[in-house]
Amino acid sequence: MQLSKKLFKLETLLLLVILVLGFAVRLYRFNGPVADWHSWRQADTSAVSRNFVNEGFDILHPRFDDLSNVPSGLDNPNGYRFVEFPIYNVAQAGLFKIFGILTIEEWGRVVTILSSLLSSVFLYLVIKKRFGIVAGLLSAFFFIFIPFNIYYSRAILPDPSMVMATLGSIYFFQSWIARDKFSIFNFQFLFSLIFMVGALLLKPYAAFFALPIVYLAFEKFGWKFILKWQLWLFMILSFVPLGLWRLWMQQYPAGIPVNAWLFNGNGIRFRPSFFYWLGYQRLTLLILGIFGVPVFIASFIRKYKREDLFFVGSFALSAIIYVSTIATGNVQHDYYQILVIPAVALLLGLGGEEIIRRGEKIKKYLGVSVFLLLTVLGLAIGWNQIRFYFDINNPSIIVAGKAVNKLTPKNAKIIAPYDGDTSFLYQTQRKGWASFEKPLPEMIQMGADYLVLVNPQTPDYNIGKTYKIVSSTKDYILFNLHEKP
Repeated sequence: MQLSKKLFKLETLLLLVILVLGFAVRLYRFNGPVADWHSWRQADTSAVSRNFVNEGFDILHPRFDDLSNVPSGLDNPNGYRFVEFPIYNVAQAGLFKIFGILTIEEWGRVVTILSSLLSSVFLYLVIKKRFGIVAGLLSAFFFIFIPFNIYYSRAILPDPSMVMATLGSIYFFQSWIARDKFSIFNFQFLFSLIFMVGALLLKPYAAFFALPIVYLAFEKFGWKFILKWQLWLFMILSFVPLGLWRLWMQQYPAGIPVNAWLFNGNGIRFRPSFFYWLGYQRLTLLILGIFGVPVFIASFIRKYKREDLFFVGSFALSAIIYVSTIATGNVQHDYYQILVIPAVALLLGLGGEEIIRRGEKIKKYLGVSVFLLLTVLGLAIGWNQIRFYFDINNPSIIVAGKAVNKLTPKNAKIIAPYDGDTSFLYQTQRKGWASFEKPLPEMIQMGADYLVLVNPQTPDYNIGKTYKIVSSTKDYILFNLHEKP
């Protein structure tokens, strides 16, 4: 009994150390502006939250700052933004309204960080139940400290929260299915259902990662799981809210970004470049940092019980099906790989334990030494790959944004051309357009009040012959489109 208590205390202490250090590293550049890597998607997400704060929590009509036809191909004068159900945005805006001690952007990062930490706890609990404490702690460690995941688990995106909800659903489903009495009248069923509903509303891609749940049901009941009405009820209740949200969205086509291209819009699926980008550039180099590959591979030479092998395989197969289905999206945007990190961390945890175990059979401390060396080198190379993600890509958009916010009315509509990227428009804290989608006179008729150009070149000043220059520096020129020079 005393030994069990000591092990529990040590286990809890190690998990807490992982979580505390994981929280600390995610505070790196915590207060930086939304102008870093993939700031476009982050700006769109944070804009919805900011508009909840400014205009009220109308969760059935989420709006962002972009009024253009770039996302959907249709003019969007109301700035509708119909993608994921705005659970993440409600949390971000709600915390800002309640506490107000941080900026809206910082609260977005807090939500993501807390989601990531909770993800690691769920992953640890799921793996510990089947493979033991060491494998669980190592999986949680890799989930927390893979540099790729450090960056994205403090970015203003709903994806990490979707990962947390999916893992939470798997954990509670695992607990529910293990009960002697298979009933829906217990908290495990309820919590698993709530988390799965949340995951699907945050990102429908969560459906790909429900495969471990399907396997757990099969493991418990065999093929008879198909006949269990409780499981059918779980599935139906999980998908009904998503279906209702998708039906509701169809009333606002201008607010639904074109997304068919994500599947295989450029025909890249299973071509050599598909495997190069996802297999080498992303998994091998960016996520595993090269030296993590042996640890990853070690999980495949581990001896598994049949049911354990299938369980691990369900995570791996979920990731494979996901990246293969959403082929173009995964190749074009590295943040799409946020969703596969749990599977990667699981395999690294099992592989790490295998290296330690086999090495110790040869010589004391050999396994630990090899594992630590590979891990340190892998994390170092991974960090070297993503460290520039934190950098501000174009500081001038921050300067220009502050100027627009200071020099224009709060209800002014701004043209902030940035090749359709809304990162610049977001800095102005105004609604408007991120590109010249139409000739300037037509955009003025659509409601444009000001034009701001960033990093102006000599020809840009010619616009000042037609419209009054309000302010200009080396970083920007601001024109009043309703006044003559």
